[in-house]
Amino acid sequence: MSVMKKTKQKKYTKKYKICVIGAGHVGLVAAACFAELGHKVICVDKDKKRIVELKKKIIPFYEPDLEPLVVKGLKSKGLVFSSSLPEAIKKSQVIFIAVGTPPKADGSADLTAIGNVAHVIAKNLNSYKLIVGKSTVPVWTGKKIKETIHRYKNNSNDFDVASNPEFLREGKAIYDFFYPDRIVIGVESERAQEMLKDIYASVKAPIIVTDINTAELIKHASNSFLATKISFINAVSKVCDLAGADVEKIALAMGLDKRIGKDFLQAGIGYGGFCFPKDVEAFAYISKKLGYDFGLLKEVKAINEKQWFSYVEKVKEHLWIVKGKKIAILGLSFKPDTDDMRFAPSVDIVKAFIKEGAKLCLCDPQSLGEARKEFPASGGKKNKVKFTKDPYEAVKGADCLCLLTEWGEFKELDLKKVKKLMNYPLIADGRNMFDRDKVRQIGFGYIGMGK
Repeated sequence: MSVMKKTKQKKYTKKYKICVIGAGHVGLVAAACFAELGHKVICVDKDKKRIVELKKKIIPFYEPDLEPLVVKGLKSKGLVFSSSLPEAIKKSQVIFIAVGTPPKADGSADLTAIGNVAHVIAKNLNSYKLIVGKSTVPVWTGKKIKETIHRYKNNSNDFDVASNPEFLREGKAIYDFFYPDRIVIGVESERAQEMLKDIYASVKAPIIVTDINTAELIKHASNSFLATKISFINAVSKVCDLAGADVEKIALAMGLDKRIGKDFLQAGIGYGGFCFPKDVEAFAYISKKLGYDFGLLKEVKAINEKQWFSYVEKVKEHLWIVKGKKIAILGLSFKPDTDDMRFAPSVDIVKAFIKEGAKLCLCDPQSLGEARKEFPASGGKKNKVKFTKDPYEAVKGADCLCLLTEWGEFKELDLKKVKKLMNYPLIADGRNMFDRDKVRQIGFGYIGMGK
């Protein structure tokens, strides 16, 4: 049964008029899902082109199950899109802020967009509003939002500020919204608490009620801990390479310990995406600003950055001379079921091979549009980078097959066919997707991570 079919069984309770500010990976998903829960939702974005396209049912990024949910919301008129923030604020009871908080050079979050939104909200308070932070932000952001609105509002209308951090995995965001492990709400008043509980009443999950500061820290602490697990097992994989041991067996045994758990113990080329790299840096910056040097997070970041470099060095060692050789890159997005290449290890790996003078063929089911933007200088007669959605086309004549994203279709490849198509049968398995012994039995050379 699909996620959408499951949601039809939910009983709607009290409905709210909701404004979601931001039509990105967090805001658009939240807006479509709130509408599915029966609320009246206005999703606002300053990018007028994006709003025009969304009204035409054109989704700006790939996320499974999102398009039908948006189409359903538009058809029922439970979901509308607008580029007029003042109008959307005035029509809404609850305002979710889901704008971008990109990292600065020093690791801190750029809160310019949130500050601008708070100013607009202040100028358009025409009744009581509940303003909820949905973006990942440093602690005390809610406090600053509240101060900004008090500073610039020109009437006596009351408001509350709250925090409701998101825990949506790209590629699983719709499922995670309707079936979360927990819902966190940071509030300062009973009224705000009851309104947020009403909004999520149809979602069966534990609700953690806390103050705003704690809620804001929960998101950074959660993502930083998950990143730490990944970097830990990647560090173990380095020890395994040196000792001739198998990191997958170690991870299996570790994961069966209930105190540890099996998730996020897959060794590979490192984590990527917009959340983990940004949140680890931000949490380290926040801690330092508060007076604590969170040295562990610095090492988490350092291990992650070394992992893709180690992978490239392994390939170079096997090929000896990389210049002029063809390398097939299977997988560009930072994880399967998304087209997101932000901070993806593949970007650094591809750039490293380009620098070495390799001929590359890049293959990904969803990310080729992003890849062409990332590597715009690859066109022309001297083109050393080609793009294809067909993995068999990518490996034709290749001296090495590099697996960088664990897409399902790559796991199902006919490896005997792949071997016949390649110039030299070498697989560099950056995600430990294949059974090393079976691959070698077919006749491939095999490079794994910690095995």
